[in-house]
Amino acid sequence: MSRLRKVLDSGEFAVTAECGPPKGADPDAVLRKAELLKDKVDSINVTDNQTAIVRMSSLAACSLLKSAGLDPVLQMVVRDRNRIALQSDILGASAIGIRNVLCLSGDHQVFGNQPQSIGVFDLDSIQFLQVVKGMRDEAVILGGERLETPPDLFIGAAANPFADPLSFRVVRLAKKAAAGADFIQTQCIYNLERFGTWLKMARDRGLTEKVYILGGVTPLKSAGMAKYMKNRVAGMDVPDEVVKRMEGVPEGKQREEGIRICVETIQALKEMPGVKGVHIMAIEWEEAVGEIVDQAGLLPRPTLE
Repeated sequence: MSRLRKVLDSGEFAVTAECGPPKGADPDAVLRKAELLKDKVDSINVTDNQTAIVRMSSLAACSLLKSAGLDPVLQMVVRDRNRIALQSDILGASAIGIRNVLCLSGDHQVFGNQPQSIGVFDLDSIQFLQVVKGMRDEAVILGGERLETPPDLFIGAAANPFADPLSFRVVRLAKKAAAGADFIQTQCIYNLERFGTWLKMARDRGLTEKVYILGGVTPLKSAGMAKYMKNRVAGMDVPDEVVKRMEGVPEGKQREEGIRICVETIQALKEMPGVKGVHIMAIEWEEAVGEIVDQAGLLPRPTLE
């Protein structure tokens, strides 16, 4: 059983972080990030060619983290693989001891450094969840053929409470829960009021009892980053007051203010019924994670048998 699942099943408030693999084949680049996160979080998500840019494979980077004694979360996008490759990688991940998977659609290839590539999308993310659940719980692959040994995986999915229409976001969450998601990681939260509305709708449908919800947070490095995320990143909801708050401090202090906002968001999430943990996405800023977790009162991480 994965550490992430043990923490959540025990009722502790879980903490995960994100690790972007390098644009190269250097294993030490992964291990250096791992060292910054070790003992600060319960599990580490490894992104899968995020923003459709070619990087070291998530599966390989997860294997490196596993060898370093950490609990990786394998992100897998349906953009790049057909159903044969998806199922094959699920079996391979379980075989090497990876115990968490996050099933995602993936950023469209036109936004990355290979815009001429062909998106596969043989399955969508909800269908992929169903396939992984069937492989794990029923020991069958798509089509019904039986597996000799089923994979042992804690299954996750993503949710965006900030896309419109709001009511459909909860419907989509319900579909992912029904398809097989054990846990959900959300888009970055800056608008706590909107997130609270989405969470209440999820609670009212009993969804917070069916899946563990981890609220996503990203520390802002600058006012420019806040404005960029507000105006240029689809699916993001950065309120004007957050931008103004970042603009209201000197440039040399903006990273500190970004961490402060992140810590305040985590503390608010801890008080919301139905939130079982946080997922910290410190984009190429892994050294900030320890400070955030410490200031949020989430250290030391629980010791589990």
